[in-house]
Amino acid sequence: MQIQDILKRIIDLNASDLHIRVPNKPVIRKDGELITLEDLPPVTDEEARNILTQITNREQRIIFDEKRELDFSYNIQDLARFRVNVMWQRGSLSIAFRLIPFEIPTIDELGLPQILKDLVMRPRGLILVTGQTGMGKSTTLAAMVNHLNENASKNVIIIEEPIEFVHTNKKCIIAQREVGSDTSSFATALVHALRHDPDVIVLGEMRDLETISTAITAAETGHLVLGTMHTYNTAQSIDRMIDIFPSEQQQQIRVQLSQILEAVLSQVLIPRIEGGRVAAFEIMVATPAVRNLIRDRKVFQLNSVIQMGSKEGMQTLDQALANLVKSGIVSKEYAIAKAIDKEQFEKWLQYPSAQNNTKTLNT
Repeated sequence: MQIQDILKRIIDLNASDLHIRVPNKPVIRKDGELITLEDLPPVTDEEARNILTQITNREQRIIFDEKRELDFSYNIQDLARFRVNVMWQRGSLSIAFRLIPFEIPTIDELGLPQILKDLVMRPRGLILVTGQTGMGKSTTLAAMVNHLNENASKNVIIIEEPIEFVHTNKKCIIAQREVGSDTSSFATALVHALRHDPDVIVLGEMRDLETISTAITAAETGHLVLGTMHTYNTAQSIDRMIDIFPSEQQQQIRVQLSQILEAVLSQVLIPRIEGGRVAAFEIMVATPAVRNLIRDRKVFQLNSVIQMGSKEGMQTLDQALANLVKSGIVSKEYAIAKAIDKEQFEKWLQYPSAQNNTKTLNT
């Protein structure tokens, strides 16, 4: 079983993921749905080990033997890159591939909210891109960095696990560090990035106390920090950042966040009626009212401010989903499954379409 042949098929099928798992047939994900490649035989333990040998070098296999799991990137020359995760399950290998195109899509090509262009040009502060795994956070971040690269002269340091989209210098100079091969951890890389004269720091994931604490410090000291979190909406993202700190520090963190946070972009991908997927965004911009609510422990009231903040480019996820349904882009069935407040979502369907910050995204 030659893995390159299978990977080329997922490109031809416009799929996003490939799963190799003993003793099953290969499975792809297309438009969010899992599809078994029925014409291929089940993967044997020997074939899975052979695939691992095809896509890794000796050093990577040593790391995998030690840690029992591995994240890395894999290239097919002149065709595509893949983010790969290998793990053990029930004593056999499971390998997941995520397609990453060589070409970095622009904000306009993806149909992302235009406010992202303004946000990424801000001189300092913290911008969070949040969502569950597989919801397009990395693609959104890459498009934002690409816009910055084409429109400003900045020193950008990107820390990922593994490196996904590869950026080339345009107006910016860009360094990309891969956790595991270029550095030992996000936190360590972030500390050293601050000594490298950065204007912008991009964190592939903010998931531990040390990384979040250093990111807050970096934003406070005049850097623009963009990071991702596996959270569903604005309130959950802010609460997660605060709750990771010891209780005696949390009020101080609230004050710091109220001063440095610039925006939270929470996204989900939903199947389009005509095929492909569309991104729906909750957009929170840090206005004085938002900053006051964060500082005063009233994060639970943020949703009301976001609902009323269309002039500042804000919208709730439920508003975005309702607009997609009313525009005939997605079905009500799929949209309501992603809605946070299903009753409120039904109400938004009855209102005239608000500013539409969400457009189609083919993945």
